[in-house]
Amino acid sequence: MTDAVKVGFVPFSAAPRGVLVVFTDETLKFGPATRKVLAGAEDVIKRAATASEFKGKSGSVADILAPQGLKVDRLIVAGTGKSGSLKDEDFIKIGGAITGKLGASTSAATVVAELPAGAFKPHQVAAIAAGVRLRAYKFDRYKTKTKDKDKALRAQISIAVADVAAAKKSFAIDNNVVDGVLIARELVNEPPNILFPAEFARRAAELRKLGVQVQIFDVPAMTKLGMGALLGVSQGSSHDGRMVVMRWNGAPNKSEKPVAFVGKGVCFDTGGISIKPAGSMEDMKGDMAGAACVVGLMHALAARKAKVNVIGAIGVVENMPDGNAQRPGDIVTTMSGQTIEIINTDAEGRLVLADVLWYVAQKHKPKFMIDLATLTGAIMVALGTEYAGLFSNNDELSERLTNVGRTTGEHVWRMPLGPEYDKQIDSKFADMKNAAGRWGGSITAAQLLQRFVDDTPWAHLDIAGTGMGAPASDINTSWGSGYGVRLLDRLVSEYYETKR
Repeated sequence: MTDAVKVGFVPFSAAPRGVLVVFTDETLKFGPATRKVLAGAEDVIKRAATASEFKGKSGSVADILAPQGLKVDRLIVAGTGKSGSLKDEDFIKIGGAITGKLGASTSAATVVAELPAGAFKPHQVAAIAAGVRLRAYKFDRYKTKTKDKDKALRAQISIAVADVAAAKKSFAIDNNVVDGVLIARELVNEPPNILFPAEFARRAAELRKLGVQVQIFDVPAMTKLGMGALLGVSQGSSHDGRMVVMRWNGAPNKSEKPVAFVGKGVCFDTGGISIKPAGSMEDMKGDMAGAACVVGLMHALAARKAKVNVIGAIGVVENMPDGNAQRPGDIVTTMSGQTIEIINTDAEGRLVLADVLWYVAQKHKPKFMIDLATLTGAIMVALGTEYAGLFSNNDELSERLTNVGRTTGEHVWRMPLGPEYDKQIDSKFADMKNAAGRWGGSITAAQLLQRFVDDTPWAHLDIAGTGMGAPASDINTSWGSGYGVRLLDRLVSEYYETKR
């Protein structure tokens, strides 16, 4: 994992190094600490601002090389818009945007965390630092030659703040969440010949170092549990499937019901016998983004010692079309005892989730379950790549997910569920069928999953558009986005964690 940016905190009085980054709003004024650092260079900035028509608008930048009177290589003046317009959720984007301006040749930079109205608060500084790390990530492990424009940033980023100790304390939490996001990105980006089910399970097991209990179920164990749906997907691959169950007991009351997160982990999806077209099939290495999120989330929660009991469960398989692969027309029996007729072997993720959801609901009796899956192309037709589809049997859980989606920028949009859709997945030969045709494809997939959650409050996040190949943003230029880690960490911290 390329994470060569080192972020630290220094007092306002520290001498800047390398690139100096300062902030202003549309007043084009500076705070007192910034004026001291600029040491009379404000006239240089005014001339540059006039020449470049820089007016301090949000997202605008004045970039000055070798500024006169300053012992730095470059001076970047970042605009933040109207005075008082910044919201807390904007600061992580600011950190990412600044990092995007630095360039791979930068070895050091100092960011003065102050606006004309005053110094940034510790949690805002922490968000800037998180944005720096998230934007700096690149997956280049397998490149032997890299063009200058593609090289990863390797730099010491010093953020000058009013209270160094408070900034460090606040960032200690955010930093663990960033680590979780980067773990999820790393898993999604890995090639499928490296990250097959057993290797995925091995990497998840590394969470034991943080005190997470990890149990790995192999084929005999899942056969004993009766997981015919999950095993049916994996039977065509030379790589056996796995189920991995992770438990973090962080609540003061260790017997308190856990919250639960379930991830689809199809390490590679050919579509099976219902094989996909060749075009872009290589992207199907990312069909495990839901499972990657769950592993990254469990890391974040355990590393920051979240005061909550959590179950993370993933089903990891390959969907391959050999002579032993399941066929359209096959009928599988799930762990719940319900039967599913296979109409399309490329509708495999819901089969994996059906067994894992049922296992978690029955075994652990959680307060709620949230599953994440790159489940349907239909959700991308409906929502594009900016929002994940949200399906739920619980209004409170849906509202909370929507709220934290707004504050983290990992947006969700609630989609309908209803018994009128059940007729589309009813089968003549089994209790249900795994594919219902073209119309409402993401809805009917969620409708099937709902049959395996029992009475547990539940939400399904279809992240086909957000988990992989999503457009670049201020905080991500990676193909694997790590979507969901920050969203669900915030959900836990705001609504379910013991406050002390």
